[in-house]
Amino acid sequence: MKSPFVICGATGNVGGKIADIVLTAGEPVRVIGRERVRLGPLAAKGAEPWPGDIGDAAFLAKAFAGARAVFAMIPPKHDATDHRGYQNRIAETVAAAIAKARVPRIVTLSSIGAHLSEGSGPILGLHHLENKLGELRDAAAVHLRPGYFMENHLWSISVIREHGVAGSPVRPDVPIPMIATKDIAHAASRLLLEGTFTGHAVRYLLGPRDLTLSETARILGRAIGKPDLRYVQFPEEEARKAMSGMGMSASTVEAMLEMQRGFNEGKIRPTRDRDVGSTTPTTLEEFAETVFAAAYRRAA
Repeated sequence: MKSPFVICGATGNVGGKIADIVLTAGEPVRVIGRERVRLGPLAAKGAEPWPGDIGDAAFLAKAFAGARAVFAMIPPKHDATDHRGYQNRIAETVAAAIAKARVPRIVTLSSIGAHLSEGSGPILGLHHLENKLGELRDAAAVHLRPGYFMENHLWSISVIREHGVAGSPVRPDVPIPMIATKDIAHAASRLLLEGTFTGHAVRYLLGPRDLTLSETARILGRAIGKPDLRYVQFPEEEARKAMSGMGMSASTVEAMLEMQRGFNEGKIRPTRDRDVGSTTPTTLEEFAETVFAAAYRRAA
């Protein structure tokens, strides 16, 4: 019997797509998520569901036992009262479980800006995760550092519908690499299925091009019949109130605002120039016409 691939965050935008690709390739997959019911669709396709708390060391060590490779990440928890504490606990638990299970290969979901040791908000947790996994000498690891998820723009739908503009505290003229999560999933799945990487490496995934948020608003607007959609830079206090109203803890809100300042200051950027290996195919125009426009219509 083949050893399974273990996918953390299997109910999320990236993990779920990876699990689907690996299952389609005919490989055994063990999927980890907080809720059994949300793992149901993957279980119906043949995955072995492991519902539980990724921060539970005993649970995770069992889930990783016998794994051929692990896709590791820190699932978001926007209501965490101590956001950094939550992230650090997950990073340390994942690293300890990988070591205990002697997993030979790891693909990590990290982020641009993960090289920074301060001033990057929630990306600091990924910096810590990379460092903890870097201590594992017996496991090969590739840390994927994607740009800004195109799917994050789905959070703008309620603002667009209610106020007729898109906005955040990030400046409208900051160029940001943007990527569709399906492209991250394809890159991660290929690494897992090929299973040939050795040592420890960082790989950037940057979408087809950098875009400012003003350009982004126009592209999204055209897809939903609002070609003149404007992007507005909101004051931090407005954003703080809005995020709090969405159920985010005060700790998470402050981390998000710190990250947005990092974009404004030009700190959260790749450490390498874009090249063929870091450029991925899905354009924002394609995402807008398919995923974003469909979600906008459903929200009507």
